[in-house]
Amino acid sequence: MQIHFIEGYIQQIYLVEYADKLLLLDGCCRADVDMVCDYITHTLSRPITDLKLVVVTHMHPDHAGGAHLLRSKTGAKIAAAKVAGQWYSGLDGILMHWSDMILALWVAGRKNKTKKNIWYSRKLSADHYLEDAELLPGFEDWQARHTPGHTDRDLSLYHQARSCIYVADLFVKVRGVFIPPYPVFYPNRYRSSLALVKSLKPNTIILAHQGEIDFQDIDFEKLENQAPSIPVTHWRSVKAKTKRALGLAK
Repeated sequence: MQIHFIEGYIQQIYLVEYADKLLLLDGCCRADVDMVCDYITHTLSRPITDLKLVVVTHMHPDHAGGAHLLRSKTGAKIAAAKVAGQWYSGLDGILMHWSDMILALWVAGRKNKTKKNIWYSRKLSADHYLEDAELLPGFEDWQARHTPGHTDRDLSLYHQARSCIYVADLFVKVRGVFIPPYPVFYPNRYRSSLALVKSLKPNTIILAHQGEIDFQDIDFEKLENQAPSIPVTHWRSVKAKTKRALGLAK
């Protein structure tokens, strides 16, 4: 097994290569799909049909945006956490879906990337819905772990033999410091997810926006202390700003 690290539109892409198949650890952006296919055909000299599974760790544009298109191009199956309902459901979900795509384009601008089409369906149609601790279908050396908090359906992917875990956006690095992500919808679940990853004690932790980090370099106690006690989300921020503008804030 070899993990290929590819620079994506606004995040790292992790393509896992085996002798007879390929695994994508996250669904990446819609803007990354052609690059992933080109990497498989030109860099690895393999047919794109060797991509057998795409995991969607959560529904944000840089983690789910390319999944459906990759499936249509390669025939790969999609796996996601077994959580009831759709993340972007209802009117609030539609608005949040659009705001998350706008935020992704803002991040791209900060990275001096040109604007690209990153639209994707707000409703995920997966082929496999994974329970906590379930092995990935066709890739049984990887284990799906439920690590919610950032959203209600975050997955981390644990490889015991290599002693590494891909945690997607469980935490991020800003100005050289590891901090909780934004948003955090479920603070209590978030702390439990941190505790789970800490208990596994892998040699390395792989982040969606930072690469592979030594486990010993992560201060989990500091992350737990920095985690919010109440949800920190787009909508709470908008409501708070509106109240301040109207002079209603206490």
